[in-house]
Amino acid sequence: MNKKRVGIIGAGPSGLAQLRAFEAAKNEGHDGPEVVCFEKQSNWGEMWNYSWRTGVGQYGEPIHGSMYKYLWSNGPKECLEFSDYSFDEHFKKPISSYPPRPVLFDYIQGRIKKNNVRDYIRFDTTVRWVSFDEETQKFTVVLDNLKIDKTYSEEFDYLVVASGHFSTPNMPYFKGIEHFPGQVMHAHDFRGADQFKDLNLLIVGSSYSAEDIGVQCYKHGAKSVTLSYRSSPIGVAWPEGIKEVPLLTHFENDTAFFKDGTSEKYDAVVLCTGYQHKFPFLPDEMRLKTKNNLYPDHLYKGIFFNELPRLIYLGMQDQYYTFNMFDAQAWVSRDCIMGKYELPSKEERRLDINKWLAENEAHTSNEAHVDFQTAYIKELLSLSNYPNFNVEKVAEMFKEWLKDKEENILTYRDKSFKSVVTGTQAEIHHTEWMDELNDTKERYLYQEESEESLADKVKVSAI
Repeated sequence: MNKKRVGIIGAGPSGLAQLRAFEAAKNEGHDGPEVVCFEKQSNWGEMWNYSWRTGVGQYGEPIHGSMYKYLWSNGPKECLEFSDYSFDEHFKKPISSYPPRPVLFDYIQGRIKKNNVRDYIRFDTTVRWVSFDEETQKFTVVLDNLKIDKTYSEEFDYLVVASGHFSTPNMPYFKGIEHFPGQVMHAHDFRGADQFKDLNLLIVGSSYSAEDIGVQCYKHGAKSVTLSYRSSPIGVAWPEGIKEVPLLTHFENDTAFFKDGTSEKYDAVVLCTGYQHKFPFLPDEMRLKTKNNLYPDHLYKGIFFNELPRLIYLGMQDQYYTFNMFDAQAWVSRDCIMGKYELPSKEERRLDINKWLAENEAHTSNEAHVDFQTAYIKELLSLSNYPNFNVEKVAEMFKEWLKDKEENILTYRDKSFKSVVTGTQAEIHHTEWMDELNDTKERYLYQEESEESLADKVKVSAI
């Protein structure tokens, strides 16, 4: 018999988790399916790839990433740690709880390099269209090799959509915005805070991206930062120079007017107004249609498309948990594909989805949302052999993190947490976060060592 074939769309954290899950089964002596992953960029990581480019990439394709310079983890690394690959194993020493993007990306790559999954990924390859044949129960995937400009197609028994949902901006219109004389951009195109030094900046939105971009711009010298919220403010104790106001209503040249009747002049505007779940390569009947929330409808266990469970979506939830949640999903997906986990009937799946949707709807506070996603992770862990970790302790850390931000939005990244994987207490970073303007891995890991020693370690880390 021919092996099952599994196609994975995207080599970001979710796609890499799925590859790692199959590799783990192989290491345990199980003969898995043939797996092929398609990634439109030239390297893995998707959103974790920082690029100066906005709009399109090297081959004219829309780029994935909304990553920017000076981005540091906005949650404790102990809450996202892989349970089969610790920070201690990777860095060989304790590091702080809030690393910058290059350090986290290095960690993500470390596990994947250790497990030799790069051979399964076709880089510079984008998915153009997907169809499903009811008779053969196979997907046909139309692909473009961007490097050589060649179109071809392949068949798969299962398809995993791991392309993320932070790449298609939601762009609302505000009357008069087209006449605003300064720069207007979406958070997707934000590439660093430097350009807003000495400017009065208006940020529209009250999401984590609005919060972080606002604080980053304040840290790097913006004259003032105003955050405009639609329904409710972020509500932390902002320092002088950052404030929240009700929803923006319209512009008159460089003056913004707000719902409470106030107005103010600005030099630049960043729209932190969220993202759309967008899957242009899927036909309507296979497309996940949802707003960003903790439990999207139509996905059994948050993974299997109920109308066609051979179609698998990873990482489509709003997220407190990230890397370890993607892992838990990938292990369950793998076990289903390999016949170790049997799905119930469509009707039973629908009832289970409805139960989770109702529970999600009932929760309103951030702490309740943490508990909801914690319960979801615990259920996933019960369905596979993904290495267990203390999910309840992680939930406690999330709640402590929420309180730390309320107490001081500028200093919460200076806090320290303990790993639930190794028990290691995180180091305090050598420089307070508000004073740390360099986010390179070398500065982060080796700042206190001699220039000669640092040069040697940079050479080793590049090998």
